[in-house]
Parts: sequence; structure tokens; C-alpha cells
Amino acid sequence: MMQAPGQIEKLRGAGEPPPNLADYAEARRRFSWAEARAELTGLPGGQGLNMAYEAVDRHAAGARRDRVAIRWLGKDGERVDVRYGELAMLTARFAGALAGLGVRPGDRVYTLLGRTPELYVAALGALRHRAIFCPLFSAFGPEPLRARMSIGGARVLVTTSRLYARKVAPIRGEMPWLEHVILVDGEAPGTLSYPRLLDEAPAATQIPPTDPEEPALLHFTSGTTGTPKGALHVHAAVVMHHVTGRLALDLHPDDIFWCTADPGWVTGTSYGILAPLTNGVTMIVDGADFDAERWYEILERERVTVWYTAPTAIRMLMKAGVEPLRARDLGALRFMASVGEPLNPDAVLWSNEVLGRPFHDGWWQTETGGIMIANLACMDIRPGSMALLLYRYSRACSNGSSITVMTRNHFTLAIPYQLGTMGVRDDGSHPLGRHGLNPQLRGLPPYWQITLLQGPRFPENEMLHQQHS
Repeated sequence: MMQAPGQIEKLRGAGEPPPNLADYAEARRRFSWAEARAELTGLPGGQGLNMAYEAVDRHAAGARRDRVAIRWLGKDGERVDVRYGELAMLTARFAGALAGLGVRPGDRVYTLLGRTPELYVAALGALRHRAIFCPLFSAFGPEPLRARMSIGGARVLVTTSRLYARKVAPIRGEMPWLEHVILVDGEAPGTLSYPRLLDEAPAATQIPPTDPEEPALLHFTSGTTGTPKGALHVHAAVVMHHVTGRLALDLHPDDIFWCTADPGWVTGTSYGILAPLTNGVTMIVDGADFDAERWYEILERERVTVWYTAPTAIRMLMKAGVEPLRARDLGALRFMASVGEPLNPDAVLWSNEVLGRPFHDGWWQTETGGIMIANLACMDIRPGSMALLLYRYSRACSNGSSITVMTRNHFTLAIPYQLGTMGVRDDGSHPLGRHGLNPQLRGLPPYWQITLLQGPRFPENEMLHQQHS
């Protein structure tokens, strides 16, 4: 068992750009959501804020039009590049197709897809149309799918012929609100063809005025502790996606970014679509299942600079040993981060020793929609620590089973090894989720329930426990 040292000191490689956030204390003191919002363009003519515009159209109308937005790698060796200009055209056509079907702003458009190019077009096209986008985990069975489509009131579902036949067709009669099923790779009775819809649809050339507080994304919790909870996020949340991509993931304009998260969960949208695209980078999408040798090949061949993956995947790489890594050049990698469950210290130490870079842990969840606590590029790493809060809050409260104290800048856990519920309150400018579709989430703003985890995620160290007046 590797022994955790006090910290891992990081050295910047030759030619690497300096971190976007170089001085944590100064950046935290000066940070404001108004300035973060000013980094985005907003719809022309001051007509609001739309996620799809910030992720695609503003780049397509400028110097990044011909830059690759999405590089999709098929499991059989296919390679498809979609540039920002082309992505704008495709999403406009999907939005036009939704309009032709009578889909209205606020209607729910669901996807049940793996990592396919159609997923990204459907997500951004729905947002462009001001519909609410909701991804589903493709490994779910019929009943978990029915529950989530029932709670959200799905009007449109985009999926594959195989998934439709196996998981949706048997229960479709129980979902009268599901009016349209769009198949990306074929046709079946009672469904529509994605290719035909896009071919025949007029492009929605302009994005309609969009109130920043208009609902945009619907994400469900896992449901492991009961009925899945639906968290609804508004278009203003794109400010958080953009700024956390730049600060927490240290995205620079010329980066090649790879987020391995499944598209059925919140990470697959927040950091598998919106954060990289709003920052104008090229993102890698791998359509194949996990394979250590394939992953190292992708990192090397595509010259990935920023890599965002999960502890489970990191542990599988550790188990695969160093053989798949032999003779690989991963010198392009500048920043690696982990998302999901707590990242064990051994994984951080292994990555630093074997990959030459440490993974950076952090914390957030479905209800927040974006990273809240993170190890940053400018910081040395203490394995097992999540490091520091990114934003400024005014207070916190407890449900009584654990005590949480929040100062203006940092918080401490007076009982750090017990489970509890923390309510975080900000000044109203933070783009957290705004609504809940379940009784457990209704009526929470400006308080938001955040489940605290046990022990190792909140280690006793001065990084987490320091207080400032």
C-alpha cells in the first residue's frame, strides 16, 4: 500500500500555459458572478442567455467556426470531426425539426443514447429551441426509464432502434404523454427517422429570446435511496459550466479535452458538452467501452491535454498495470481530474508516479450542476483532500445530524465524519439549480440540500478547515 505524503508538489512543464487561476486567495477575493457572466456573449440584441448559443453559435459566428468542436471516435475505427460551424447548422436543423413537430419551449426532450454524434446535436438543438433537455442512462431497464419519463413528462425521446425495441416499446402504452420517438438509426411503427427529420427540417436560423431563468436541463439523481429526484437547471447555469471549465478544469482555448463520463448522467452534460464547448475547445468523444490500451492510445494519438474521468476508470487502469502504457507518449497531458465518488489517495499517488501527473479530486452533485470544491491547477495536492470551495456563500445550516459552519470564504465540518445535510445559501447570483420536480426538492431556493459524505472525503487538514472572517 502506498503511503500518502503530506502533499504532491506540482511542476509546470516547459511550454505549458500558466493556470487560468494562478492565485487562489486573490481570485476568491475578487470573484463575482456578474464578471463571470460577462465572459459570455448573450443573445444578440440583449435578448437573454441561451446555453446553445454560448456553446456553439457564438463560436460559429467568429474565428473558431472552422475549429473542431467534437471529434467522435467509433469503436470500429471511425473518426468523425464536427466543426463549430457545422454543429451550429445541425443543431439549428434539429431545432427546426422540433418546431415542425409542434414541440414548444418548456417541453421535455429526452435522449436514451450512448456516446453518438446524434446525442450532442439533440441536446444542443433542444436547448436552442428552448425545450428542456434530459439525458437517460442507457443501461437502465424499462421501469427506471418509465419512472424518469413519467416524473419529467417526456414529450420527445431520441434513441436507437435496439434500445427502443428492448426498453421503450414494451412500456410505451403506459406513457401517453410521450408523443414522439425519434430513432437515430432506423424506423419502427410509431416512430420517426432522425436522418429524415433533419433532411426535411428548415434550419431554425435564429435562437428565440431566452430568459436566463428559463428551465433548460433536467437531471435525475441515481434513485438508489428511493424515488429518483429531478433537478431542473436554468439557462443561467451555463455561467457556472463555463467558469468552472476555465478555473476548475483549467481549460485553455487550444486544449484537446476528453471527458469520459457517461452521457446519461449530469457530468456528461455539464462537462461532456457545455463546459468544453463554451470554452471553445475540441472535445474527444469515444463511442467504445472502456479498454485500457484503447484509452492510452486515444490520449497519445489525439494529444489530449485535459482529461476528466472517474475513480472507477482510474482503478481499472491501475489494475491493468503498466504494460498497456509502455512506449506511449502522454506528454501532451497537462491536467487530469476525477469526478464522481471520492478518489482514494492511492489513485492520486499512482497517477503521479505512473502517468507523471496527479489526478485532481473535487466535489459537486446533480443538484448543483457544476463543480463546487476542487483541487486547482495552481495548487499542490494532498491525496485524499478535495481542497477548497470555488465560490463565496453567505451561510449554511444543518439537519441536526451533523454540524456545518460556513464563514464568508470557507466552511468547516465540526463533526466531519458523520453524514448530514447541508443547506447552502448564496446571495442570489449563483447559478445553482432553480427547481425540483419532486417534493424533496420543491421550495428549496435559496437553500439547496447537499448530502455530505463520510470520513476520507473530508479529511482533517488545514485546506478544508481553515476559516477566514
